[in-house]
Amino acid sequence: MRRWTPSVVTAVNVEITSASVQRGDVIQIGGQPCRVADLFQLPLRAKRLRFESGELLTMHSRTRLVALRMSGRW
Repeated sequence: MRRWTPSVVTAVNVEITSASVQRGDVIQIGGQPCRVADLFQLPLRAKRLRFESGELLTMHSRTRLVALRMSGRW
């Protein structure tokens, strides 16, 4: 029988663009943390983000934001 070992998960602040945004990223907008639930590709390298709350945000190719990203093993 294998023993349970704790996993190492860390939260890291990363700068994201429309090319590097991922599902699960947490972006703070208007003081509220919003977790990215889904991504839709738009023309000219833009992406539309749908948050868990149902709100939408369009990131253009030059948009840069800071997000909280979980990294490591679960």
